[in-house]
Amino acid sequence: MKASVTAHRNFTIADIDERIYGAFLEHLGRAVYTGIHEPDHPSALDNGMRGDVIELVRELDIPIIRYPGGNFVSAYNWEDGIGPQDERPVRLDLAWHTSESNKVGIHEYASWCEAVGTDMMLAVNLGSRDLDAARNFVEYVNHPGGSYWSDKRIANGQTEPWKTRVWCLGNEMDGPWQIGHKTAEEYGHLANETAKALRAFDKDLELVVCGSSHSDMQTYPQWEATVLEATYDQVDYISLHMYFRNPEKNTSEFLALNQKLDTYIGTVAGIIDYVKASKRSKRDVYISFDEWNVWYHSNAQDREILDGDGGWPHAPALLEDVYNFEDVLQVGCILNTFIRRSDVVKMACIAQLVNVIAPIMTEPGGRAWRQTIYYPFKNASLHGRGTALDLSVDCPTYDSAHGTVGYLDISGVHDREKDTVVLFAINRNGEEALELSVALEGFGELSLEEHTTIRHDDLEATNTADNPDNVVPVPGSGVQVEKGVLTLSLPPHSYHMVRLTGRGNSYL
Repeated sequence: MKASVTAHRNFTIADIDERIYGAFLEHLGRAVYTGIHEPDHPSALDNGMRGDVIELVRELDIPIIRYPGGNFVSAYNWEDGIGPQDERPVRLDLAWHTSESNKVGIHEYASWCEAVGTDMMLAVNLGSRDLDAARNFVEYVNHPGGSYWSDKRIANGQTEPWKTRVWCLGNEMDGPWQIGHKTAEEYGHLANETAKALRAFDKDLELVVCGSSHSDMQTYPQWEATVLEATYDQVDYISLHMYFRNPEKNTSEFLALNQKLDTYIGTVAGIIDYVKASKRSKRDVYISFDEWNVWYHSNAQDREILDGDGGWPHAPALLEDVYNFEDVLQVGCILNTFIRRSDVVKMACIAQLVNVIAPIMTEPGGRAWRQTIYYPFKNASLHGRGTALDLSVDCPTYDSAHGTVGYLDISGVHDREKDTVVLFAINRNGEEALELSVALEGFGELSLEEHTTIRHDDLEATNTADNPDNVVPVPGSGVQVEKGVLTLSLPPHSYHMVRLTGRGNSYL
């Protein structure tokens, strides 16, 4: 099979907001306790945070991390997580049928974010609570001092405000499973009033309103239209979520799911444009795709706790998907979609970060390691920043439940400051190699800086604590760059990152 691609420096999509490489931490399972926080762990810092996990997170260079939920936030009292740890109440978490000790709250999380070098994206509870609790939380986090809640923060040991810019107005409020679920009309009104209150405090906050939990919801896409009609002039983003499943073990259909993702994004982008036009608004609203990942491997084992038959355990193992090589290909395709839709997707959060459907796994008291999906996410985060290129792609296709899909999935990024061009390419075909030719036009002379590939003969191959390097990136071979044309053979079912550098070309 042959595929041809043309990349031209003047044919671009948008500047990529680095926050599309964000992540998510929820008080769910072992994400927080024995995930990022374990005071008795050999690597623990003075604040109880696991040093080994901090190092693995730093390696990803994540610009923003969403917290504290997720479904958890819809019955969460943020005040439970402040003050002396031994005086904080234990609460029953209705979302995941577990107990919450509140040993980690906003102070501990903010300290951890500083340690890993990321910004906070905070969510307020619009399920069981209202705008008053939300505005108090924002005041506690962001006001310098001299008010009731800011003085409480100072008394609790944090003199300077954290100045958090991004705030999520609830979570998945379209979902009947959500504590405090609302109709689109009810939620739109509450979200708008909450946004107005928060803007009265600080007009420069970035506010995220809830869109659909997934594109198969019966209320989609009317939910987006109704909510944006109510909130458009007060918010900056609408949140979308999607998880990717393959219980049928149909790899071709699985790897076509980012076609469904692209349609989802395109539909909501159209609704944004419609509402903007109907309101004669000068504001732009973008998409925050703040929950996405592969999630299905752990479904059966989680049923006892989620069905309420396991009592109210504290930090049990929940949603601990063990990712395989096939998931590497899927995550690569998802990230390519976000790059290609960077004109409208300005934030995205892999869900989640540690232990819970996560690229990082830990043992209580023991080891931490990188799951297979850690690597395509790392490559995109480190090297997928700059301007998304509008590639012209000609390749063989196949029919799927989600439409016609190319065997080649590819995105390109041009960083003018660093004078680099990076290509992320996946061969979806499991039987044949793909002979790739890329015409590189207008970039000046480019040379190969790095070719990294991830491939395994077994789609089910995983990384474990005992075998953490079973599926890892390795140096690739066979890239040729001659007279402005790159050629490369992509083996069946393989992931590739090709990084090219210029020589201070004059157009910069």
